[in-house]
Amino acid sequence: MFKLFDALASLLKREDGQTMAEYGVVLAVITVAVFGALAILSGNIVGAVTRVAGYIT
Repeated sequence: MFKLFDALASLLKREDGQTMAEYGVVLAVITVAVFGALAILSGNIVGAVTRVAGYIT
């Protein structure tokens, strides 16, 4: 009985690092955050690019 408990406890304590699924979730969250920021700032970005284009021409 104690061997079984020790085996289960060692499985729960084991941390081998992040799996590919966890990396995928982190990448998805970062992607959504970047697209959200670009959507919020899109008006200012267009204005800045227009000003720079006006200086160049």
